[in-house]
Order: sequence, then C-alpha cells, then structure tokens
Amino acid sequence: MNIDKIEFTLIEDEAALADFYELNKAVSWMGFDTEFVGERRFVTLICLIQVATDHGYFLIDTLKIKNIQPVLDLIVNPKILKITHAGENDYRLLFKQYNILPKNIVDTQIAAAFVGFKYPVSFQKLIETQLKIYISKGYTVSDWIGRPIKPKQLKYALNDVLYLQELWQSLETRLQAENRLEWVIEELKDWETAAYYYTDPNKEALTNSMILGLNEQEQVFLIRLYKWRRSEAKRKNYSKEMILPGKLIGSIVKNVNSGKAALLNHRRIPRKTVETHWSAFNKLYQDKANEEELAVLKRIVRHDNDNPKYETLFELLMLLMKYRCHEQNIAHGLVIHRSEFKKMKTDMSFFDEKLEKGWRKNVFGKVLINWLKQRKELEIEMTEEECIIRMKE
Repeated sequence: MNIDKIEFTLIEDEAALADFYELNKAVSWMGFDTEFVGERRFVTLICLIQVATDHGYFLIDTLKIKNIQPVLDLIVNPKILKITHAGENDYRLLFKQYNILPKNIVDTQIAAAFVGFKYPVSFQKLIETQLKIYISKGYTVSDWIGRPIKPKQLKYALNDVLYLQELWQSLETRLQAENRLEWVIEELKDWETAAYYYTDPNKEALTNSMILGLNEQEQVFLIRLYKWRRSEAKRKNYSKEMILPGKLIGSIVKNVNSGKAALLNHRRIPRKTVETHWSAFNKLYQDKANEEELAVLKRIVRHDNDNPKYETLFELLMLLMKYRCHEQNIAHGLVIHRSEFKKMKTDMSFFDEKLEKGWRKNVFGKVLINWLKQRKELEIEMTEEECIIRMKE
C-alpha cells in the first residue's frame, strides 16, 4: 500500500468533527491512535487523533478543536470495536483528562503476546512479521505542536492506524485457532475499569528505596516533598523534573535537618534551588506529621529478601513461570506487572491474586501457583539425580 496515495480527511473544526461523528456513529469497528507531547508539561497535550473506520481515514487536529466529545462518544460506545496497538497509554490519557472509560476493546500488542511475540512488541515489527508490510517510522519523535502540520507528518501519522484492522484480523485468526481469543478479552477487561488507571499519590515516596533508611521525620518529609513537587508542577503546568529534579531529592532529604547552610554548601544541590525553595523545604520538614501521613508510613514495606536463600528461591519460581510461558508460546512479560513482581519479591506475605485467575491459572496450574502463594513454606531438596520442590512438613 503506497501511503502517498492514501486519501484521508483532516478535521480542523467542530463542524467537520460533527460530520465525522454522523458518518461513523454506527460503524462496527474503529482503529485509533494519538500523538501527544508530555515533555516539560504536567498535563500531557494531545495534539492529534488518528482514526480508521470502514468509511476511511481521519486525522483530527485536537489543538484546533477544543471539544472532542464526538470522538470520546465513539470510544465509550460498546457497540463499536476499538482496535489499538499499545493503547493503554492512550486510554490512560483520555481517562485522566476526560474521565472516560473505553468499552469493547482489543489491542494488537496484547494479542500478539498470546501467539508467540515478545511483550511488548513494536507496531513496526508486528506489521513486518505478521503482514509482511514494511513501514517507516521517521516521525515517531516529532514536533506535533507546530502548526500547520507538515504533510509528511500527516502521512506518517496514518501509518499508526492504516493497518490496524488487517493486523487484528490476522491475529484474531491465530487466537481462535489456539482457543486464546477469550484470553485477550479477559486481559483487556481491566483497561475498561477506573481502578486500572488509578495512581497512588504516594507511590514515588513508598517505592523510593531510601525511605527504609530514614527516621520518621525524614520519611514524612520525603512524602511531603514529592507531594509538594507534584502540586507545584500541576499549578505551573511544568514537568515535575522542572520543579525539582529527582536526582536532588535524596541529598535534600538527608541534609535538610542540618539547615539552610548545609544545603547551600552541598556540592550536588544548586544554590538557586536552595535559595528559591528553602522556606518551603523547612516548613515541610518541621511541621508535625498528621494522621494521614502516619497512616502512609504504615504502608512502607520492609524487605524480606535480605535472606539470599529466599531471593534465590523466588527467582527460581519466576524462571519456572517463564519456562511454562515458553512452552505455551506466550510472552512472559505479560504475566505479572513490574510493580507487582517487585512487591512479591520484597514482601513474602504478598501474592498477586491475578496469578490464580483466568488464563494465568490455566497456563501455570495449581501446583506452581500454590508454590508462589506459599513460598514462605517451600524447601528444595537436591540429590545427585533429582531436584525436589515441596512444602515444609
């Protein structure tokens, strides 16, 4: 397919967007993608939405059109199948900015993970392997804010939706042949829930490894410092790094108790940062902790993996899961989210309940799941001829 010969409609005003909606409100499927800019901003700026349907290809200029409700109405319409590749970020962005949840969705990156592709796999790689089509991605990183949009940008933006339906149909055929279509639908159900897009406001502090080595006042200060940085970034619509670089946080937390002079003389902390924000830092450090903050401190996870024997055992179980995925031709990267993996590794009492449900239960079986769930009680016996994993008696 010669992209230079593809016809598309560029939509730049609300009247044209209304026409687009009337034309497509009853379609059976819709492929879509977004181009956005998040650098140096707190609120990500959506610059372009690409849409493919049976009626053609549409590029919607969201910098010129402020009210994109017609597009949102299609995304939440349960009668229309939405096709994306790596659409999680698009849905997360739309949920945060418009409070909408998608309905009736499939994703080619997720689907590919169930038929032997690595997870995550790039759209370009998947198109080349599955459809034998070679596309250029020269405008992946581009100035999507500049107007007018360059003709080459528009054409390359089309690539993200041009082959979505054909790719999905190809993957769907393979999924049905292996009785795994329902697994994809199951995996994507979470994307249709608000809980999936929830971000713990204290996540940055609680996942910072330094918090375990701090006293209570310093821990509270760390929590407050992240909260202050986020609040300032939101107020100014700057990135959090522009407000306070993350690399400075550790030095500030460890030295704030020594006063302003100590921070000013610290070789890693810019004087301007201290001069500008000292009063805020000092207040955040000196104010007494409230009940809410003390409750957050109780959520700090103490690492259980100081014992190298336990850590080795956990890694062995993960390798067994990975091996099982290879046997089933499923991408092991899809099995458990990185944050849940880290939590299971550091907290022996935690178990990700998703592992004993749905397709995961089908793939891993009762024994392996039970080992993971009760890993505290496991022991390994090695002889010259065999290796036995079992529960302690």
